[in-house]
Amino acid sequence: MTPRRRSRRWLPAAVTHRWTRVQHDPDRGSITAYLLIMTVALVVLAGLVLDGGAALTAHGTAADTAQQAARAGADALDEQSLRATTPAGLTTNPAAARAAAAAVLAAADLTGDITVTATTVTVTARATTPTAIPLHGTTTGAP
Repeated sequence: MTPRRRSRRWLPAAVTHRWTRVQHDPDRGSITAYLLIMTVALVVLAGLVLDGGAALTAHGTAADTAQQAARAGADALDEQSLRATTPAGLTTNPAAARAAAAAVLAAADLTGDITVTATTVTVTARATTPTAIPLHGTTTGAP
Protein backbone atom coordinates (compact mmCIF):
# COMPACT_ATOMS: atom_id res chain seq x y z
CA MET A 1 0.00 0.00 0.00
CA THR A 2 1.09 3.42 -0.78
CA PRO A 3 0.91 6.08 1.83
CA ARG A 4 -1.86 8.57 1.43
CA ARG A 5 -1.01 12.04 0.52
CA ARG A 6 -2.49 14.89 2.40
CA SER A 7 -4.27 17.47 0.38
CA ARG A 8 -3.15 21.03 0.73
CA ARG A 9 -6.71 22.24 0.71
CA TRP A 10 -7.79 20.53 3.83
CA LEU A 11 -10.52 22.42 5.83
CA PRO A 12 -12.68 21.06 8.58
CA ALA A 13 -16.37 20.69 7.87
CA ALA A 14 -17.38 23.45 10.27
CA VAL A 15 -15.33 26.03 8.39
CA THR A 16 -16.72 25.09 5.01
CA HIS A 17 -20.22 26.09 6.15
CA ARG A 18 -19.09 29.64 6.85
CA TRP A 19 -18.54 30.25 3.22
CA THR A 20 -22.13 29.61 2.33
CA ARG A 21 -24.03 32.63 1.12
CA VAL A 22 -26.37 34.29 3.64
CA GLN A 23 -29.43 36.01 2.25
CA HIS A 24 -30.01 39.51 3.64
CA ASP A 25 -33.51 40.61 4.60
CA PRO A 26 -34.19 44.12 3.17
CA ASP A 27 -36.58 44.89 6.07
CA ARG A 28 -34.02 44.13 8.74
CA GLY A 29 -33.79 47.10 11.16
CA SER A 30 -36.74 49.00 9.71
CA ILE A 31 -38.68 48.86 13.01
CA THR A 32 -35.82 50.70 14.72
CA ALA A 33 -36.03 53.59 12.26
CA TYR A 34 -39.82 53.66 12.59
CA LEU A 35 -39.68 53.73 16.39
CA LEU A 36 -37.05 56.47 16.36
CA ILE A 37 -39.12 58.69 14.07
CA MET A 38 -42.33 58.04 16.02
CA THR A 39 -40.63 58.79 19.37
CA VAL A 40 -39.34 62.14 18.11
CA ALA A 41 -42.76 62.98 16.64
CA LEU A 42 -44.55 62.13 19.89
CA VAL A 43 -42.17 64.27 21.95
CA VAL A 44 -42.73 67.20 19.59
CA LEU A 45 -46.50 66.75 19.74
CA ALA A 46 -46.43 66.54 23.53
CA GLY A 47 -44.50 69.82 23.62
CA LEU A 48 -47.01 71.46 21.32
CA VAL A 49 -49.90 70.27 23.46
CA LEU A 50 -48.31 71.46 26.70
CA ASP A 51 -47.08 74.81 25.40
CA GLY A 52 -50.15 75.42 23.27
CA GLY A 53 -52.44 74.69 26.21
CA ALA A 54 -50.48 77.05 28.44
CA ALA A 55 -50.64 79.78 25.78
CA LEU A 56 -54.39 79.35 25.35
CA THR A 57 -54.90 79.46 29.11
CA ALA A 58 -52.83 82.63 29.41
CA HIS A 59 -54.75 84.21 26.54
CA GLY A 60 -58.09 83.37 28.15
CA THR A 61 -56.94 84.70 31.52
CA ALA A 62 -55.75 87.95 29.94
CA ALA A 63 -59.02 88.42 28.02
CA ASP A 64 -61.15 87.73 31.10
CA THR A 65 -59.09 90.06 33.28
CA ALA A 66 -59.20 92.81 30.64
CA GLN A 67 -63.01 92.58 30.55
CA GLN A 68 -63.25 92.72 34.34
CA ALA A 69 -60.86 95.70 34.49
CA ALA A 70 -62.86 97.56 31.84
CA ARG A 71 -66.08 96.93 33.79
CA ALA A 72 -64.48 98.14 37.01
CA GLY A 73 -63.26 101.27 35.22
CA ALA A 74 -66.66 101.89 33.67
CA ASP A 75 -68.24 101.73 37.14
CA ALA A 76 -66.18 104.74 38.21
CA LEU A 77 -68.70 107.33 37.11
CA ASP A 78 -68.34 111.07 37.44
CA GLU A 79 -70.40 112.41 40.35
CA GLN A 80 -71.60 115.39 38.32
CA SER A 81 -73.08 113.12 35.65
CA LEU A 82 -74.79 110.98 38.32
CA ARG A 83 -76.63 114.02 39.67
CA ALA A 84 -77.79 115.11 36.23
CA THR A 85 -81.49 114.86 35.54
CA THR A 86 -80.97 112.94 32.27
CA PRO A 87 -79.40 109.46 32.49
CA ALA A 88 -78.09 109.75 28.92
CA GLY A 89 -75.30 112.06 30.04
CA LEU A 90 -73.39 109.60 32.27
CA THR A 91 -69.62 109.98 31.97
CA THR A 92 -66.70 108.31 33.69
CA ASN A 93 -64.20 109.88 36.05
CA PRO A 94 -60.92 109.28 34.15
CA ALA A 95 -58.64 109.13 37.21
CA ALA A 96 -60.94 106.82 39.17
CA ALA A 97 -61.53 104.62 36.09
CA ARG A 98 -57.78 104.19 35.50
CA ALA A 99 -57.20 103.42 39.17
CA ALA A 100 -60.03 100.83 39.29
CA ALA A 101 -58.86 99.12 36.08
CA ALA A 102 -55.23 99.14 37.23
CA ALA A 103 -56.26 97.57 40.56
CA VAL A 104 -57.96 94.68 38.74
CA LEU A 105 -54.89 94.13 36.53
CA ALA A 106 -52.57 94.24 39.53
CA ALA A 107 -54.73 91.76 41.45
CA ALA A 108 -54.43 89.32 38.55
CA ASP A 109 -50.65 89.98 38.30
CA LEU A 110 -50.96 91.18 34.70
CA THR A 111 -49.74 94.23 32.83
CA GLY A 112 -51.62 96.21 30.23
CA ASP A 113 -52.76 99.51 28.75
CA ILE A 114 -55.76 101.48 29.99
CA THR A 115 -57.47 104.09 27.83
CA VAL A 116 -60.30 106.18 29.27
CA THR A 117 -62.55 108.55 27.36
CA ALA A 118 -65.74 110.25 28.52
CA THR A 119 -67.92 107.25 27.67
CA THR A 120 -65.61 104.25 27.21
CA VAL A 121 -62.90 102.39 29.09
CA THR A 122 -60.59 100.21 27.01
CA VAL A 123 -58.19 97.77 28.69
CA THR A 124 -55.55 95.65 26.96
CA ALA A 125 -54.01 92.99 29.22
CA ARG A 126 -50.78 91.06 28.64
CA ALA A 127 -50.02 87.70 30.22
CA THR A 128 -46.73 85.85 29.94
CA THR A 129 -46.17 82.21 30.72
CA PRO A 130 -42.98 80.14 30.49
CA THR A 131 -42.81 77.26 28.05
CA ALA A 132 -42.87 73.71 29.34
CA ILE A 133 -40.11 72.65 26.95
CA PRO A 134 -37.08 74.92 27.30
CA LEU A 135 -35.54 76.30 24.13
CA HIS A 136 -31.83 76.87 24.65
CA GLY A 137 -29.96 79.26 22.41
CA THR A 138 -32.97 80.77 20.69
CA THR A 139 -34.31 84.29 20.79
CA THR A 140 -37.79 85.47 19.98
CA GLY A 141 -36.87 88.99 19.01
CA ALA A 142 -39.40 90.34 21.50
CA PRO A 143 -38.35 93.38 23.53
